[in-house]
Amino acid sequence: MQTTDRTGGRAIYWGTGRRKSAVARVRLIPGTGQLSVNGKPGDLYFQFNPNYLSAIKAPLETLGLENEYDIVVKAEGGGLTGQSDAIRLGVARALCQLDPDNRSPLKIEGYLTRDPRSKERKKYGLHKARKAPQYSKR
Repeated sequence: MQTTDRTGGRAIYWGTGRRKSAVARVRLIPGTGQLSVNGKPGDLYFQFNPNYLSAIKAPLETLGLENEYDIVVKAEGGGLTGQSDAIRLGVARALCQLDPDNRSPLKIEGYLTRDPRSKERKKYGLHKARKAPQYSKR
């Protein structure tokens, strides 16, 4: 969704990403390439881990827009890995709103695919989802 409120007439592009139990609401705002997650700088939030930071900016790098847009994120649930992957999906979806021609290169790289893997529920009679009590013959 594109809106132009509170940014002085600049367009804002929205995208929502999910991974495991993490949900990320992503806004792309024309700027200088800054990343802000839950009001903190992105590198501080992701503990200066280059894997998380490069995963988040990968859709922008694919299109050559690394320094064109600021990423503002509200992330909830899960851990840092789930949140970073959710942010990557949200950024890719926002880039598709920015220009429909961006869809095919992002789809080829796999950035528009939601990872369906999540934690399996615990079953009764078992310790965890699949771990059973030790078998006793007598």
